Amino acid sequence: MDIGCGNKPYREMFDRIAKEYIGCDVVQSSQNKVDIICEATKIPLPGSSFDTVFSTQVIEHVGDHRALLKEAYRLLKPGGHIIISGPMYWHLHEEPNDYFRFTKYGFKLILEESGFTVLEILPNGGKWATLGQMVIHTFPAFLVNRKIFRTFNNRIFSYLDKNYYHDFNTMNYVVVGKKEITL
Repeated sequence: MDIGCGNKPYREMFDRIAKEYIGCDVVQSSQNKVDIICEATKIPLPGSSFDTVFSTQVIEHVGDHRALLKEAYRLLKPGGHIIISGPMYWHLHEEPNDYFRFTKYGFKLILEESGFTVLEILPNGGKWATLGQMVIHTFPAFLVNRKIFRTFNNRIFSYLDKNYYHDFNTMNYVVVGKKEITL
């Protein structure tokens, strides 16, 4: 189950490893890929239906993110996994439906409160990659859209992130959680 699937950019990956790949979103996507149109907090499917729930860069757009996690927990079979990502840094986007940013501690808290065991929390990029992204978001479009600007920016900040990495200021987190089997 892909919550907030949009145009299903991960379809090819899931087709190789999953028996079935179902996506839901609040509106139909531009390529007509959404299987179920619904809110992320009210998915009209039976509980314990999925081995994996996947949701990437959606949680910050859901007003009640705890309800999204409770819904994911409901949909998962015992022993199933959630893979979820969300930003710690990102500029305002999809306004006015851009509500939250999450630290690794915030993700751990809300997943555990929803019943999950957190298995892993992975940062996406370190402080230099984040600064490089901030530069792109800050400079005017006429500069950012020039290939030489982007190439220079990406090379400099990729080099710095590779050689002086620290993840206290990352762009996103990917979190893997598990719905434990209860007897």
